[in-house]
Amino acid sequence: MDLDSIWDSFLEKIKDQLAETSYEIWFSETKLISLNDGVAKVLVPSHVHKKNLKEHYIDLIEEKFCEVTGTNFKFEFFIEEEIEKEIVVNTDEIGIPSTNFESNLDARYRFDNFVIGKSNKFAATSALAVAEQPGNMYNPLFIYGSSGLGKTHLMHAIGNYIVENNRKMKVLYIPCDKFVSDFVDIWRKSANENNTEIIKSFKNKYREIDVLIIDDIHNLVGATSAQQEFFNTFNELYNNKKQIIISSDRSPEDIKKLEERLKTRFSWGLQIDILPPEFELRMNIINKKIEMQDLENKFPEDVKEYIASNCVGDIRKLEGAITRVYAYATIMNGSDITFDLAVEALKDFFVQTPISKNKMEQVIQLVSENYNISADDLKSKKKTNNIAIPRMIAMYICRIYLEENLTKIGIEFGGKNHTTVIHAVEKIKKEILRDEALNNEIQKIINKIH
Repeated sequence: MDLDSIWDSFLEKIKDQLAETSYEIWFSETKLISLNDGVAKVLVPSHVHKKNLKEHYIDLIEEKFCEVTGTNFKFEFFIEEEIEKEIVVNTDEIGIPSTNFESNLDARYRFDNFVIGKSNKFAATSALAVAEQPGNMYNPLFIYGSSGLGKTHLMHAIGNYIVENNRKMKVLYIPCDKFVSDFVDIWRKSANENNTEIIKSFKNKYREIDVLIIDDIHNLVGATSAQQEFFNTFNELYNNKKQIIISSDRSPEDIKKLEERLKTRFSWGLQIDILPPEFELRMNIINKKIEMQDLENKFPEDVKEYIASNCVGDIRKLEGAITRVYAYATIMNGSDITFDLAVEALKDFFVQTPISKNKMEQVIQLVSENYNISADDLKSKKKTNNIAIPRMIAMYICRIYLEENLTKIGIEFGGKNHTTVIHAVEKIKKEILRDEALNNEIQKIINKIH
């Protein structure tokens, strides 16, 4: 058997032993690259994979690989740059080190319904690593990014995974403002009643747990006494190897008026940022949401692309847009969902991006002036050469120079579909390779864009 066949057989055995999410994240992108002198070398996507496979899965890996090969092998894991540059990174030195208890977890948020793309893959992988080894992998785990990118989903997913697989563990999810209000209430009551038991119950709530998940830690800013109490709580949990998971809308360094000693402690573990989802991920999320609502056959592709093109920075708005379009179609006597209907339904829903729109309008104006035709002609369906070629040039500039989304360009040019835009861009790409005069003319137009 060749290396690929051996590894495929091994992966089939591993797949039977793990939850689908664990398999997809930790094993699906691995590859066996050599078998020499009793050592199996495996290519993995990242340092996180390398560390987690070595520390958490090595016994299972060696057992199942032996079943396939009939031989005991020791395993070494490498990322691509280590192989290319012949360097080795010591993951041990990387700074990324149930009951009646009310956890406050939302059961809807799980790893298996968190849609993964390039922008959030590292965050999802790290979160699963923490869920599988709470208190031992990355502590604290600090997740940051703008609102609506999936931070809260991941935090609940970690908690739900731990509760399901470590039933004796106490997991507490709490928004930071709830922690602050609890603290204020307890001290107000204790001041009035002189009751140390009240203070003790507060401390027990936050310290006699195995996993603390605290959302929006930036809300500690301005609450000096609460920062002191959270500092003490953090130390107590950390020193007892209890897992701490924190989220914020910004990195620790960017949280102004947060005590430096807290920022230092937040840097002890792993800090990961979630970036806005790329177009492909937004499309995948839309497909997932539609599938969950049994609406797969009701949303045509151009409608999904229109939604994905306009919901750029907030995943929650994707679901809101889907709901709005479906409700609008229902209200309109059960009309079929079409591109025009979606545009009408969402006309006041999306946040306008005037800069982007103004840039495309400027391109249309410059091209129309250059070729002595009107802007309306460029947006029309006319196919005569004196209009079609300038239209393709304008689309080309919007796509290549402004880096605009295909669907947005199509909308700006009179509702053209994305395949029309792709055809235009590819045609102009070929033309400028053989026509230097055309290339120079396009460059002059580009140079006029502010």
